[in-house]
Amino acid sequence: MRSRRIWGTAAAVAAGVSGVLVLQGVVGSPIGGVGDDGASGASGQSVRSDIRSTALKVADGGRSAELGRRDVEPFSMLGVTWTDPSARVGGAVEARTRSATTGKWSGWLRLDGDSGQGESGAERGGTEPAWVGPSDGVEVRVRSAEGASAGLPKGLRLEMIDPGDVPAGGMEPVAFAEDEPTVEPTDPTDPTDPTPEATETPAEPTAEPTTTPSETAPGTPTDSTTPPASSSPPAPSAPPTASATTSVPPAPPSTAPRPSITDRAGWGADETISPEEPGYLPGGKVKAVVVHHTAESNDYTCAQAPAVVRGIYAYHVKTLGWKDIGYNFLVDKCGQIYEGRKGGVDRPVMGAHAYGFNAETTGISILGTYTNTAASTAALTSVARIAAWKLGQYGVDPKGTTTLTAGDAGRSYTGKTWAKGTQLSFPAVHGHRDGYNTQCPGDKLYGQLATIRSHAAGPVTGLAITSVTGAGQSGSTYYTKAGVTVNWKAGTPTALITRYELLVDGKVAATTAGNAASAKATLAVGTHKVAVRAVHVSGKTATTASATVVAETTAPTFTTKPKLALRTGTVNTAAVPLTLSWKASDNAALKEVKLTKPVAKTYAPATTSASHTAKSGTATAWSLTARDQAGNTATASVSGTPVILQESSATKKGTWTTKSSSSYLGGKSYSSSAKNASLSWTFTGRSVAWVVSRAATSGQAHIYVDGTKAATVDLKSATTKYRDAIWTKTWSTSAKHTVKIVVVGTSGRPTVTTDGLVYLK
Repeated sequence: MRSRRIWGTAAAVAAGVSGVLVLQGVVGSPIGGVGDDGASGASGQSVRSDIRSTALKVADGGRSAELGRRDVEPFSMLGVTWTDPSARVGGAVEARTRSATTGKWSGWLRLDGDSGQGESGAERGGTEPAWVGPSDGVEVRVRSAEGASAGLPKGLRLEMIDPGDVPAGGMEPVAFAEDEPTVEPTDPTDPTDPTPEATETPAEPTAEPTTTPSETAPGTPTDSTTPPASSSPPAPSAPPTASATTSVPPAPPSTAPRPSITDRAGWGADETISPEEPGYLPGGKVKAVVVHHTAESNDYTCAQAPAVVRGIYAYHVKTLGWKDIGYNFLVDKCGQIYEGRKGGVDRPVMGAHAYGFNAETTGISILGTYTNTAASTAALTSVARIAAWKLGQYGVDPKGTTTLTAGDAGRSYTGKTWAKGTQLSFPAVHGHRDGYNTQCPGDKLYGQLATIRSHAAGPVTGLAITSVTGAGQSGSTYYTKAGVTVNWKAGTPTALITRYELLVDGKVAATTAGNAASAKATLAVGTHKVAVRAVHVSGKTATTASATVVAETTAPTFTTKPKLALRTGTVNTAAVPLTLSWKASDNAALKEVKLTKPVAKTYAPATTSASHTAKSGTATAWSLTARDQAGNTATASVSGTPVILQESSATKKGTWTTKSSSSYLGGKSYSSSAKNASLSWTFTGRSVAWVVSRAATSGQAHIYVDGTKAATVDLKSATTKYRDAIWTKTWSTSAKHTVKIVVVGTSGRPTVTTDGLVYLK
């Protein structure tokens, strides 16, 4: 059994870094979730996490080790540790588990072989802990890398973590219970000596003094900038308590708002296992954010995330011997942020996450592994919000670079090396691999760091007006009577946008929240430039290109009133072909002309006529509405009645023969081959059409209007046609007219067959 060391100033400093502020009696930020305004939120109850350890059986001269498949007490997280905290596994560490729910075994899960040497004075080295979900069976295998000269580290053992359950009814405030001391297994004296079937034994003795939270309040915070209506007014966050000899570094205001954070009580931190006071950055300033992943399964649910955090906390403290959880902040895949190492989320707390660079950075870790899977938008957004807020406290541009001093010699993942004390340039937001030889934060997440920087630094990206509703568009110009709704899009998550401003001619006409995508404005008559300005949480602004919007109230006009005229085509008593014509214009931009009666049709602004049919003998009104792009309208109409005059009603001269067929109008027609035979009709109307039958043998006819020859028409047709309106004439006004047809007597095909005359009155 070992007793917990009480970490003093020297023990709390990361390797190679000297000097750190420490406080007596500080156990973390106030109880409850820390909201956007810094107020404490929901209270929580500490949840005891249990760790059981089992030694691995070593073989092959110390180059392999395993734990055979076996039943175990339920656990949800595991890791493999070894005696020397500075040692590393040069090969593969793999485990598989049996689901306590389904009874099925998982595939082999490869564990990240290095916890990062995060804490100076750590008692053991180990892999990153991996969340496997509720499990009751386990198997482990460890192999040295092929060709490696060194064997595996000594003292290999499996750590199985049960993060504990939240009591029924939620996290209610209760006094923290003192941990019961447990017996730690003894590591094999000679790891090369095969170990018989090992049994599970408790991992660590814990006999820390009970710590009671100083403030509690029910509930768990959500990521919202606006508290629920039922919430009490937020209270300011209380700073950690200072000792008689030291003081807590200040919490400077930030250029960005504080995001909602679930504090340690909110995720059930058992403060009794980590009673030591927090440490603070020697310079009192966060100069960079280091992004991590926890290198475990992504299969956890968002409801399980607090348990994942508790498991990591227990593993770091109880198993590796760290003073506290290593990360300053943790973020789950749903975007919820959790307070990590205690000391005050708004203070420059020294974490244990970036060996050699802990003294000038803050660490944010996303729960899960992101080597082959990209982090969710929600998680990236929350990381960006923390980065914007923390770096904003110290005037650091998230898209800029910063100079860090190496607290120890080191090597990056890409092979870059440095000596202790070397000053190195890093992006203000960078990955763990940039300062340590690890794959963390995974290839996919590492590729998303540019997005995090952009989101955190601002301005808003991808901002553009998508449409202007309540207005018509012609080309690139919009037209309205007065009121419009401007719609836009942006690439930056709404949580990082303070507000939008709708600009009309450069002046703010409307202001909306950062999660809005539209705004309304009423415009005075005239031409205006409309744009949208987005204000990032950093205060930086971005403005869309301007849209031209014309406000006008002048209605269109029909410069040519609607008119009706008969046209050529097949005539039926129920469908006489005619043409409706008009001309409309607008002082700004004509949008369309709509026919509303007797049928509905819509025509483009340049269209001035359309073909229709009307029932003979019936008066029909034709109504048109001209609409401009602004929505102003004008109406006009015309009426007409097509009338069919049968051939029998004509005055005839010469020889005409009556022919009968259902294909003829009225079932009959007149036919003549006699030269100069004629028919004439007299009517009062404004348009007229001669209706005939046609064939390949049909001849020609002269047409006279009011005694004057108007045309000679050839009725010949390659296909037989009946009721064919072959000739038309239209006048500007209705008047009395006489139309006469005369048979030409064309050689070889003299016959003319007529169905009658149609006129429009």
